[in-house]
Amino acid sequence: MTEHTHVTVGDVMTRSVRTIGGMATVHEAIEMMRGAGVSSLVVERRDKHDEFGLLVVSDVAGQVIGKDRAPERVNVYEVMSKPVLTLPADMNIRYAVRLLVKFGLSRALVTNEDRTPAGIVTLRDMVLRHAGDEPAA
Repeated sequence: MTEHTHVTVGDVMTRSVRTIGGMATVHEAIEMMRGAGVSSLVVERRDKHDEFGLLVVSDVAGQVIGKDRAPERVNVYEVMSKPVLTLPADMNIRYAVRLLVKFGLSRALVTNEDRTPAGIVTLRDMVLRHAGDEPAA
């Protein structure tokens, strides 16, 4: 009988979360991404009843550059995804992978008990970690 290890979202997530306000320009977001070496930014909630947003490089490519819009004249809130899928850090990556695949997403925001961002987890991170934990045949 093979014993499977329990790998959680928190085990594989990237802990550094870069945030930006929705009123920031896409130009500012690009500069922040470039400076931090990341491909996504969490868009801050306006208040405790609001939901988080997510700005990904592909949003900028498709909705700004691809449509020949000036990044200095487009606000983050215009092109971000909101609400975003959030996952608890203690969720098994097998279930997290299923959720992301079901919704056609490449990443999700990981939040802690008080709904503050704890990290970002990508499908890539989870698949590579899961493949590394499988027993050899």
